[in-house]
Amino acid sequence: MTPMPAHLRALPYAIHTNRELGLMLRGVKPLAKFVGGEGFFPDVVLRCFRMFDRHVASGRFVRRDQMVEHPTLGRLHYVYFALRNDEWRIQAMIDLISRPGKWSLDREREEGELLGYTSEQNDFWIELCRRTNGR
Repeated sequence: MTPMPAHLRALPYAIHTNRELGLMLRGVKPLAKFVGGEGFFPDVVLRCFRMFDRHVASGRFVRRDQMVEHPTLGRLHYVYFALRNDEWRIQAMIDLISRPGKWSLDREREEGELLGYTSEQNDFWIELCRRTNGR
């Protein structure tokens, strides 16, 4: 596992990365998104999918896989898991990612909202993006 970058360690809240399943089981996180090259998810991620899939089988979560052709990265495999009552977020995330135009701070905020971050957490993240990226 790679060390967390300093700017992420400095956040006043815990990011969801590597904590998705537990947060979803507690009902705190409504949506998890994973992306990798077609056929190239590491074994650790595949094991994670199996843990999520147990909850898909029980009806607690829904899963949707999507293949997307990226102009420079090749074929990407997106895997989404959502809480049963939040499955609408999967299509909303797909629509956000595929929307034409440049990624913006507004899109960054929308992604955070879909993933279940609070308004305060999104405010902090957007301000951090502005400071670190000069936007």
